[in-house]
Amino acid sequence: MGPIRGYKKRKKIDKRTEENGSGSGSAEKEGPVDWWDEFSKRINGFQSPSKSLDKFEQVFRITRKTFNYICSLVEEDMTAKSREFMFLNGKVLSLHDQVAVALRRLGSGDSLVTVADSFGLNHSTVSQVTWRFVEAMEEKGLQHLKWPSSESEMAEIKSKFEKIQGLPNCCGVAETTHIMMLLSSSDPSSNVWHDHEKNHSMILQAVVDPEMRFLDIVTGWPGKMQDWVVFQSSNFHELCERGERLNGKKLQLSEGTEIREYIIGDSGFPLLPYLIVPYEEKELSEPKAEFNKWLSATQTVAQRALARLKEMWRIIHGVMWRPDKHRLPRIILVCCLLHNIIIDLEDEAQGDIPLSHEHDPDYQQQICEFVDIKVTPSRKKIQASIVSPYPSAVPQFTREEMFHRI
Repeated sequence: MGPIRGYKKRKKIDKRTEENGSGSGSAEKEGPVDWWDEFSKRINGFQSPSKSLDKFEQVFRITRKTFNYICSLVEEDMTAKSREFMFLNGKVLSLHDQVAVALRRLGSGDSLVTVADSFGLNHSTVSQVTWRFVEAMEEKGLQHLKWPSSESEMAEIKSKFEKIQGLPNCCGVAETTHIMMLLSSSDPSSNVWHDHEKNHSMILQAVVDPEMRFLDIVTGWPGKMQDWVVFQSSNFHELCERGERLNGKKLQLSEGTEIREYIIGDSGFPLLPYLIVPYEEKELSEPKAEFNKWLSATQTVAQRALARLKEMWRIIHGVMWRPDKHRLPRIILVCCLLHNIIIDLEDEAQGDIPLSHEHDPDYQQQICEFVDIKVTPSRKKIQASIVSPYPSAVPQFTREEMFHRI
C-alpha cells in the first residue's frame, strides 16, 4: 500500500456522546450493571467489581465518554458485517466487546495470543476484530485528521504557536519517527526496509499543531528514506508547491515587510519558502544561535506528539513482530486518528500519562543537504529588516536571515 496522507475534513463532534451516553444505541447503556461490569470480569487481574470506572481507565487509558464516541463512529460499519464473533464460551461479541478488544490490542501492543487469553477469545478472533475496527475507523474517523479549513481555525493555531516561543505566522511543526519491525532474513523485501541505523522500519512523518494534534501525516515509506525525500514525495509538499496550502494571510511585521505562512522542521527537512529549518553553520552568530533555540523549543510540540502516540498506542511502539507491511500504514493511520480524537474530546484520562519527547531514541538527527533554488527569489524580495512587535521573544532578523539556512 502506498503512503497514507491524512488531511480530510474533521466534523464537529456529536454532542450526543456525553459521558453517560452509549455509542451503540439503547441496548448497552451504562448503569449500575452495564457492559463494563460484565466485560471486566474477563480481564486477568481486574476481577473485583469495585471501582469499575477507574479500572476501565487503567485498561484503556481513555474515559468512558471517549470510548462511547469511538463506538458511535464505527457502529454502522462494524455491525453491518454479517459475520458474528464469539467468546470461547459461545457468547457473541457485542459492538462494545469488539471495540474493547481492538483498543486493547492497539493500546497494549500485546501479542494476539496474550490479548486473546486475557479476554477468553481465540487469537484469530482478536486479529479479525482488530482489522474490522481498523477498516471502520479509517473510513469514519478521518474527519479528525485534516488541515484547518477556515481562517479562524488557522488564526488560533498561529496564536498558540506564537505564545510558545514567539514565532509569528507559524502554522505547524513537521517531525519524523520510525516504526520498527522485526523481519525475517528470508523475507525478499527485507533489504528494502533496512534503514541507516541497521533496523527494519517504516516512516511516519507528521505535521502537528500546538496542541499535539496531527494535521497531516505520511506513512508507508521504508525507514531508510531521508526525511526530506519523504517530505518532497508527500501530498502536503505538492499542495504547497501549487499554492493550495500555507497560502493564507501574510503577516505584516513592519512597514513594507511581511512574512507568509510557514511550518518549521528540524535539520532533516529542506529549507523552502514555506518550511523554516535551523541554521547548520559550524560557527553561528548569537542571533542565529538564539533563533535555533526558539525553533528547537517549538519543535518539542511535535516530538511530544509522536512520543505520546507511541506510548498510548503501543502496537507501534518498540519492535513489531513481522507485520503485514501492506496493513501497517493503515494501522498507523488509525492510531493517529485515535490520538486526535482523544485531544478533540479533551480526554481527562490523558493527564496521568507523562509527557516525553523521546520518540526515536535509537536514531541520529539527519541533516538535509538538499538546496531548492526556488528559495533564492524569496530572499531577494525581502531585504528590509523585520522589526518584531515582540522584542522579548523574537530577534530582529532580516527576511534574508530567516530563509538563509543553506
